[in-house]
Amino acid sequence: MKAPHDWIVPDWPASPRVRSLITTRNGGMSTGAYASCNLGLRTGDDVAAVRANRQQLRAWLPQDPKWLRQVHGVRAVSADDLVEIPEADASIARTAGTVCAIMIADCMPVLLCDQAGSTVGIAHAGWRGLSSGVVENTVHELGVAPGELLAYLGPAIGPDAFEVGADVRDAFLAADPAADHAFAAQREGKWRADLFQLARRRLARCGVKRVFGGGLCTYRDPARFYSYRRDKVTGRMAALIWLDSR
Repeated sequence: MKAPHDWIVPDWPASPRVRSLITTRNGGMSTGAYASCNLGLRTGDDVAAVRANRQQLRAWLPQDPKWLRQVHGVRAVSADDLVEIPEADASIARTAGTVCAIMIADCMPVLLCDQAGSTVGIAHAGWRGLSSGVVENTVHELGVAPGELLAYLGPAIGPDAFEVGADVRDAFLAADPAADHAFAAQREGKWRADLFQLARRRLARCGVKRVFGGGLCTYRDPARFYSYRRDKVTGRMAALIWLDSR
């Protein structure tokens, strides 16, 4: 699959049945702070432009994405069964053509699949969801032995840009004291947090050992990525995964 514009096709050893795509901010109809491929309807952008951007994305997919109403929570749902948009931050699919989708603008998309290519999933993993267990819930919902799973970490705010307070650090250390290694002390009461390392730790702790991607920083690359922390008023990109019918 060759992506349009500078969109990302994850490079990981997934089954040929597993298809995935991560959009960037480029290639759409939006203007101003939302330029140009904003896919978020709740950002303040012109709705007609967002719908045009979504229609362009739809041309690369087998069916309409199963969008979620993301709340930085831990709920994982089956996208195969969705009729309305649920309040959730992760979804899984076992039916060919069902497109699991999340929107991002600093939070990390964690894509998952089994090595047989029979099930896929995706999680919206900002610090709140990641520390509370959204990755673990998604792995559980997949219903596959964790050792059979592969994961891909998409673009997110990087460790050089993500300054957090003690509340964020404490939330991770409460469940995993060794997660301290993912935090670099800055000024008093502030740390730089490495979401990529924290996600790898969470995945490893629930048995997912093969993890790919990570390292693309949304904050440091304004030409390619939206970043809520950098810009506040900004668009949303999408990460998507589905099973091919072949």
